[in-house]
Amino acid sequence: MQDASAKIEIRVERIAQLLNMLDPYPFQERDLDPQAEAFIVEWAGDLPAKQPLAIVLHLPAEEAGTDAARAFGQTLNHFFRARAEEKSRELKELFRMGRIALAIGLAVLAACILLSELISGRLGDRPFAHFVSESLIILGWVANWRPIEIFLYDWWPLVRDRRLYRRLAQARVEIRAAS
Repeated sequence: MQDASAKIEIRVERIAQLLNMLDPYPFQERDLDPQAEAFIVEWAGDLPAKQPLAIVLHLPAEEAGTDAARAFGQTLNHFFRARAEEKSRELKELFRMGRIALAIGLAVLAACILLSELISGRLGDRPFAHFVSESLIILGWVANWRPIEIFLYDWWPLVRDRRLYRRLAQARVEIRAAS
């Protein structure tokens, strides 16, 4: 039976090439090297979204048998699980900021509508009154630009990235000794 996983193939001489060596955490909790992360994420993003992922790591035989190589799957899964959680926090913060921006935008819109009505009532149908009244209405709607942008568009990339990181966190990691 053929494996249905979409594969990401990586060839390195040492596991350490994939890890951020400045990260002081133990091996299983260490961050990936930013270039290695970018390579894996970009490749995973190009693969079919419905297929499970498999990361195949090709190493020299002596490196493939090390404890670091055997633990790399756990390291990789931990790293991408943390990235997915980070995207969830960013999404939560974006929606929190969106709610604040919406409250401010609606308050400004309400104030602009009231001022517009007040000016129209006081100054009548004069061109200047019409100009100020329409300008206030436009200002009120512009004040809602950011919350509309947040709730219609800004959250999509975060959800897409979180979904990709979750897939990568569940990826099967296979170590292959190169001959």
